[in-house]
Amino acid sequence: MDTSWKRSPLATPTAPSTAARHIALRALAAVALLPRGAAALVMAAAGRGGFARALLGAGPAAGSGTPRPGGTRTAAHAGATALLGVLSLLLTGVLLTGVARGPFYGLVEHGPYEHSWGGPGRTGAWVAHFAVSVPVVLAAMAALYGVAGLQCRLTAPLRGERRGRWVVPAVLVCCAAGALFAVAFSRQLP
Repeated sequence: MDTSWKRSPLATPTAPSTAARHIALRALAAVALLPRGAAALVMAAAGRGGFARALLGAGPAAGSGTPRPGGTRTAAHAGATALLGVLSLLLTGVLLTGVARGPFYGLVEHGPYEHSWGGPGRTGAWVAHFAVSVPVVLAAMAALYGVAGLQCRLTAPLRGERRGRWVVPAVLVCCAAGALFAVAFSRQLP
């Protein structure tokens, strides 16, 4: 069983009081994946592999006998991190839309409410949109948490640790799903 993720700074906290803080910090780490991945890609291309690994959250290679990963390998991890960063930005957009159109629905939509969910009144529409936004926001936060964990497991070889066989296919499937979501969302826009 691969337990390399437990040694990362993003490991699960033990106290329940810190769980919400941990989830929020990990979601913020996911939002920062695109700039970190892009900067690491530039650093790896410039021959600054140590800085690139630090940007990816990998740090130095584990153990003194562990060889340092090459620039090509670090650049590949940086590119995959940037792809996960694009996915996390899509999820952040879903999260922000869920918040704006849920608890703040009456402030962003000024009516008429005859054809809105929960309409024809403003109160009914506001309650209906709030009820729909709660699971959407929770799912987006959970997905951001998962993307940050996936990136941490993806970069395990840069730390000299083993990576599960499922990680790279999971990254590819998640990125493909994000691309399909972006295409589907853009096609429904006016």
